[in-house]
Amino acid sequence: MSDQENVSSVILDVGDKQAQQLIVIKLGTSVLTGGLKKIDRAHLVELVRECVMLIRLGHKVIIVTSGAIAAGRDHLNYPRLANTIANMQMLAAVGQSRLIQEWENLFAIYGIHIGQMLLTRADLDDRERYLNARDMLQALLDNNIVPVINENDAVATAEIKVGDNDNLSALVAILANANKLLLLTDQLGLFTADPRSNPDAKLIREVHKIDEMLHKLASGSVSGLGTGGMVTKLQAADVARRAGIEVIIAAGNRPEVIQKVVEGKPVGTRFLPLESPIENRKRWILAGPPPAGDIMIDVGAMRAVMERHSSLLSKGIMSVRGTFDRGAVARICDQNGKLLARGICRYSSKDLSAIAGRHSKCIQDILGYAYGPVAIHCDDLVVID
Repeated sequence: MSDQENVSSVILDVGDKQAQQLIVIKLGTSVLTGGLKKIDRAHLVELVRECVMLIRLGHKVIIVTSGAIAAGRDHLNYPRLANTIANMQMLAAVGQSRLIQEWENLFAIYGIHIGQMLLTRADLDDRERYLNARDMLQALLDNNIVPVINENDAVATAEIKVGDNDNLSALVAILANANKLLLLTDQLGLFTADPRSNPDAKLIREVHKIDEMLHKLASGSVSGLGTGGMVTKLQAADVARRAGIEVIIAAGNRPEVIQKVVEGKPVGTRFLPLESPIENRKRWILAGPPPAGDIMIDVGAMRAVMERHSSLLSKGIMSVRGTFDRGAVARICDQNGKLLARGICRYSSKDLSAIAGRHSKCIQDILGYAYGPVAIHCDDLVVID
């Protein structure tokens, strides 16, 4: 039986039981290589087959793929190189074309086209570029083309890197307004302890809240081939679930793992989305530029922002840290430095320092101008629960 016939027979068995979904599937280097030094093509074939199965059922699939540097090393026969940014970018430049060619050839078996997107943090920081990326992503999906996304390591520097494909996949899921984000890794999921050293460690099946205790349970990747670990997966899960996206961390080497996730079967660790997903502009605040500074607020302002979801007024500001312009994203913190929210500032850090603790009606007199009575409008605020 051919691969195409095999896919069709599975679809007939499964049926169209699930509503159509948009799934972002992030594949770590450890999954793509199977712990070896090069891409495991046999496993890649199986992953593509599972993706095709979903597509034939009417679902949409976006792939966020690691492995460019590993593919580059393999193609160049593992050269001895100094661990410099330039060398890593060189390996990524060589490997990215090899990696995308593998994806293209395998999806072509089923008559499905792919489209490559290379992103950097700068593409998400700028509102116009963010919207352009979103429109381009939607155009690919509308034309039944599978987006295959990676960070543009060949040109990215520390200032414009997302840093790892776990967090990149969360930003892509927000960009695409996805239903699910599947983080495939070399672990079964998140455990109560390190399963490599503690035989009593138990898999955490469902997470309702990500807190400090959960972060302490996170451990790094065992493969040594990738840039992420369980810590970055928790970060990604936290960002995506705030945008109303369900997140699952699961083992990428388990049979039919992608299909089982879409069917809602208990696989890996499932992070429940927040009940009230934020609107598009607030998604950008969450997924876009990293905060440029901190705004410390008093108890009254904290209650207004957190409980009543009110705008932040200058009177509630205690102090400002960092230097930033009007329109920058800042962290809103309590007097102990605990993160409460993120928001787009209507005044620069210099202006906010000048009007801190003062009534809104005094802004014009203090600055000589005013951009309105609020420091950060409630429409530009994302509360971090």
